[in-house]
Amino acid sequence: MNGSPPRPERFSKAHRLRHDREFQHVYEIRHRRESGPLLVYAASNTLTHPRLGLSVSRKVGGAVTRNRVKRRLRESFRKLKVRLDRPFDYVIVVRPHKPITQEAYQTHLETAMQKLADSWTPRKSGRP
Repeated sequence: MNGSPPRPERFSKAHRLRHDREFQHVYEIRHRRESGPLLVYAASNTLTHPRLGLSVSRKVGGAVTRNRVKRRLRESFRKLKVRLDRPFDYVIVVRPHKPITQEAYQTHLETAMQKLADSWTPRKSGRP
């Protein structure tokens, strides 16, 4: 399974941003949109599939709350990634908010990701 592409119905390691340098690359592009409590950054990648990184600070809540938010966002991304037609690296920064449902997270995430993909123009990292 090493050489094969990741299966669309799973959220495998291939779909995750795991290293600080990957997060920093996405932040440096400075291409972002917000929707509800989510601030979503994006950068194109050279893979055939999108990847996700999460940033949920303690301001969002305790460990149980943060983990619930992350689970809901991962599940939302897992459902959306089959519909995402371009390979991007996404970093989601979660702002403090009152609890919302899985469907609300998915709606906010889909809205922000679609805006990012529609407005994407390749640019170099950093400010012009």
